[in-house]
Formats: sequence, C-alpha cells, structure tokens
Amino acid sequence: MRIERRSLVVLAGLPGAGKSTVLGKLHGATDLAALDSEQARARLRRVVPAALPYRYYRPLVHLMHRTRIAWYCLWTTDPVVAHEPATRATTRAMLLLFGRLTRRQLVLVWLHADPREALAGQRARGRLIRPRSFLRHVQRADRMHRRLRGGDLPRGWQRVYLFTRDQVDGGLRLDVAG
Repeated sequence: MRIERRSLVVLAGLPGAGKSTVLGKLHGATDLAALDSEQARARLRRVVPAALPYRYYRPLVHLMHRTRIAWYCLWTTDPVVAHEPATRATTRAMLLLFGRLTRRQLVLVWLHADPREALAGQRARGRLIRPRSFLRHVQRADRMHRRLRGGDLPRGWQRVYLFTRDQVDGGLRLDVAG
C-alpha cells in the first residue's frame, strides 16, 4: 500500500481478526508510529493492582489508546498506524476528526474475519471479550463489510482497503510517499 508521509492508517475489524498481528508484521516503512491498545494495557498493568480484573480498567485502556492516537497525529510528521476495531460509526468519526484536524491522509484498512476466526484469534491471544459485546461488534462489522464489498466507501476516508486474514498473513507492506 502506498501512503502519504502524513497519514493516519487505521487497522480495523472484529476483535480477534488479526489487527495486532498485522501491526507487528508491517513491512517497508521504518519511520512510523505503530499504536496498539495492548501497549496501553501493558503500561496500565504495571501500575494497577495485580488482582484488579481487566474489565475494571478497560475504559482507561481505551481512553489512553485513543489519546495516544490523537497525540501522535498531532506531534509526529511520520505516518501513524493505529489498531482500533472501529466497528462503531462514532469511533470511525473520532478517528476521522483526529486525521482531519492534523491534516493527515485518512486510510482505513478493514481486516475481515468471520466470527469463528475472530473468536479463535481471541482465544489464541488469551483475551476473550464478553459474548454480548462481541455480538454487537459482529453485527456492526457485518454491516461495514457488506458496505465495503458493495463499493460503498465510508465518508471521509481517502483510501479504503479490504483484506482477509489470509491476504495479510505475511504482513502488510507500507510504502511512504515523500
């Protein structure tokens, strides 16, 4: 994929679809900010009591992760590549806002996985989300996937790519213009 130097690339899709795996297998560009919510979770895990279940500090993880995305969009001139399920329209709107306010090219990379694959991905990493929450993600992701397959691109995104897990199994190559 060819992107501009000032881009916000959002790796989106169901929890467990493989976004973190793809983020860890980026090829090409060396100067970029790769942001994963797991980074925020790991930082918070060092300061919260060990006995505190994740569900109690999960909102802080999301807040910290999204704050980091905004911060990097604002302060770095390099591409920002962020992991975010983005199944909610409001989340995509927030990311669009971050990109627009910081004059970045907005690139949505939708990673499609069927629910069984995504659940297997969650099990493999040892982080299962609650069934009701996952069902809501599935419903929203299915709507987005149908839109993308039908050629209906989400408003505001300059580039949109649709991949399956198999297509990005070896990673994703980013070539930065300029």
